[in-house]
Amino acid sequence: MALIFVKTLAVIFDFDDTLTPDSTTRFLASRGVDTRSFWQNEVKVLVSDGYDPSMAYLNKILDYSGVDRPLGRVTNEDLAEFGKNNLDSEFYPGLSTLFKDLRTIAAAVSRDISVEFYIVSGGLQTLIEGSSFVRKNFAAVYGCQYSSRVDTGDIHHIKRCVTFTEKTRYLFEINKGIRPEQVIKNQYMVNSDVPLKRRRIPFRNMIYVGDGLTDIPCFSLVQRMGGLAFGVFNPQEQASAKRALMEFLHTDRVISMHAPKYRKSDELGSLLRAAISTLAGRVMLERSEAEGDDA
Repeated sequence: MALIFVKTLAVIFDFDDTLTPDSTTRFLASRGVDTRSFWQNEVKVLVSDGYDPSMAYLNKILDYSGVDRPLGRVTNEDLAEFGKNNLDSEFYPGLSTLFKDLRTIAAAVSRDISVEFYIVSGGLQTLIEGSSFVRKNFAAVYGCQYSSRVDTGDIHHIKRCVTFTEKTRYLFEINKGIRPEQVIKNQYMVNSDVPLKRRRIPFRNMIYVGDGLTDIPCFSLVQRMGGLAFGVFNPQEQASAKRALMEFLHTDRVISMHAPKYRKSDELGSLLRAAISTLAGRVMLERSEAEGDDA
């Protein structure tokens, strides 16, 4: 059987502190919550008691939500509205042109090579998807979700929690070509046996960009399977920069660490453009070699 060529590349981003300052923190602050106390005291206590960090903050938001509580009533519509009104002006420099540039670079190598963009985040999916920029540019968003009360619409239970290793699940869904709407009907589809040669986007065709400890499993998976991983950190936060270098770069989990700036003239922006050119060139080389073998 001749090799089935995969001509789609995927660039997968974490969201908070990778594409924009932390969106959950901004939402909490907009409702008058002391965010420093929320994260450093309230959530930290739960984590110290054994809670997964994502479960800790999701539960604490539920504790804070409701009449006469710090957040007041919160609905999924409120989260989406906040994303709509507050995210688009806060994305890091260069993102407005990055996506078009990456598609153009891939198409210049071959017109039938396409680039898709995804978000895999431990943040609030409904809030993230409120952004018109996100809806316009990303093929899918994977994040934490709340269910809503039937009578009031208030957020009620944790519907989905994206933890450290849970992030890799969504990489496999992207890899196998499983769409989010399919998973709603069958949560176990990710376990389906799809032969490597028939997977929609091989890991070697992926680029992963993230900033936090929750991204380490994705960094490791993508790198190990032949893809590329880039770390993001804020160099103005010395503790963050030191942690990033120790946790990511020194353990070979990422190629390099960079400030979250995506213009052509920025380190990360330049490297992502070069990386897409490299992956597209590799796709064409693999095709040429296989066609030679079939001749």
